[in-house]
Amino acid sequence: MVIKKICCIGAGYVGGPTCSIIAWKCPDISVHVVDISETRIKQWNSPNLPIYEPQLDEVVKECRGRNLFFSQDIETGINEADLIFISVNTPTKTFGIGKGRAADLKYVESCARKIAQIASHDKIVVEKSTVPVRAAESIIHILSANKKPGVNFQVLSNPEFLAEGTAVENLLNPDRVLIGGEQTEEGRLAVEELVSVYSHWITKDKIITMNTWSSELSKLASNAFLAQRVSSINAMSALCEATGADVSEVAMAVGQDSRIGSKFLQASVGFGGSCFQKDLLNLVYIAECLNLPEVANYWQQVTDMNVHQRTRFTKRILECLFNTVTDKVLTIFGFAFKKNTGDTRESPAIYVCSHLLEEGAHLQIYDPKVVPDQIIRDLTNVNVSNDPDRIRNLISIHSDPYEAVKGSHAIVVLTEWDEFLMYEYKDMYASMKKPAFIFDGRKFLDHDSLIKIGFQTETIGKRYARNAGFSFFSLDTLKD
Repeated sequence: MVIKKICCIGAGYVGGPTCSIIAWKCPDISVHVVDISETRIKQWNSPNLPIYEPQLDEVVKECRGRNLFFSQDIETGINEADLIFISVNTPTKTFGIGKGRAADLKYVESCARKIAQIASHDKIVVEKSTVPVRAAESIIHILSANKKPGVNFQVLSNPEFLAEGTAVENLLNPDRVLIGGEQTEEGRLAVEELVSVYSHWITKDKIITMNTWSSELSKLASNAFLAQRVSSINAMSALCEATGADVSEVAMAVGQDSRIGSKFLQASVGFGGSCFQKDLLNLVYIAECLNLPEVANYWQQVTDMNVHQRTRFTKRILECLFNTVTDKVLTIFGFAFKKNTGDTRESPAIYVCSHLLEEGAHLQIYDPKVVPDQIIRDLTNVNVSNDPDRIRNLISIHSDPYEAVKGSHAIVVLTEWDEFLMYEYKDMYASMKKPAFIFDGRKFLDHDSLIKIGFQTETIGKRYARNAGFSFFSLDTLKD
């Protein structure tokens, strides 16, 4: 089989960008992205794409209508394709066995059944969604049990390693591409077909082939290791605050060790996004199911530390603001889980804001890319608040950061948007109540300049001894 037509089921954060780059780099392949969401498909076919990623607009505009198509015609997409990517959501289960940890594969199963029902000739089916180990085996069983006579399937694992905000760059210049398949002659041939697609722009030395189960586990392992680094440096940030050390200096010293490296050693209010938390909990659940409690407990501690970091940051805000934020106005800078994306999934901002709202604070929120409706949905979600009407009355969303700070007691920075570095903080300070605080949850502002302006400046992993007697660690340290 020579791949001439590709179908991707799922037009989300993975399927959309991945297939856009494939279409761009493989002009001889027709790429059809399908989704049941009419709204999402309309957005992909409009000037305003449903997701924000640097460079993505240009790629889509060049390929759309040429060899890149977005539609709800799932049946045609499946039937005509030589290769089908399954790129649907695999959320963490919210009920039943494995609640809060296991991946919910209902959408993956639904795709497999749909493919078996529709396909009239041989297909290569590729897991692109993040799935638990041996999910491919389940897909194979479903396809085999429901396929039409004479139709054969090969199932491959091809996990994505995209970081939101740099997804296009990750796709164009990946560290590696993993492709897992069955260790049979047919499986190896299917792997080579997918290798040939990526070989249009990626050198063979970066395309790694392996068995299916290793490929699936490698995805979970990679995210677990990265999350572990974030939680490790955040654990160190607490020690730095208690001892007077600077976590940035510690991270620099540790990162200079060639065996460790400097990436993912930036202390912050915690990690978020669609992958780290979900994949960690999935790994915990897998270990528990395999009767490996010590392994499960080890990885559980990584996510526990992330929760602790968010809670610790919120408690320090309360302490600095004289142990109460009731009826006080706080400005929130940034709601996305990281810069250069409008994605808020598992964003630390959701948890910090919800804690502050519980304490009765009024929040004035500004984010350059997250739409107001998304912020409201996140903060009034039943898993976050049981009183959505009260929450709506306590939040206001602004399109101008300078308007957002007027009359506020503090600025709380929760996303590291580059534009936050360019603001005239002297003007902001003048419009705020005094003493005016700024809490840098991303540890990236110019703290010395802020202190000179007059801000009570607090950050993670470093103690500022002055600030008119107030400190991020005020209650504990003033007792000594």
